[in-house]
Amino acid sequence: MDTRPVVVGVDGGPDSLRALKWAAEYAAALDAPLIALTAYQLPAVYGPYAMAGWEDSSELESSAREMLAEAVRNALGDDASYKPAVLQGHAAEALIAASGDARLVVIGSRGRGGFTGMLLGSVSQHVVAHAHCPVVVLPHSSHEAN
Repeated sequence: MDTRPVVVGVDGGPDSLRALKWAAEYAAALDAPLIALTAYQLPAVYGPYAMAGWEDSSELESSAREMLAEAVRNALGDDASYKPAVLQGHAAEALIAASGDARLVVIGSRGRGGFTGMLLGSVSQHVVAHAHCPVVVLPHSSHEAN
């Protein structure tokens, strides 16, 4: 029996919410665990203020946890069965690391930082090229996820 999880990258944007819904349906069909993963980074600060204010990342982590819980609640409802994963670091690297133990990684083609006209975002490109398991990239939709 394959107990490896389906991992889905969530940044709160419409494409990631669609990916979350798709991943939840796929995981349920296989009776596989679902891991909803988000990553946060400390901002790069240069100059005389580089040492002030970002020694403790707990506020950023807390915001990421809240965003993830709200995204799952909005996409899947209050009774969704999933394991949250909130990691510090670049989203692509976090997803690639998680892919080592996953049966599938699911991501949206564009994240919140997507540039207009791009067919595939930098995170999805990097994950597709370096993941240790199959990757599903849901195409960008101009319609908002409900």
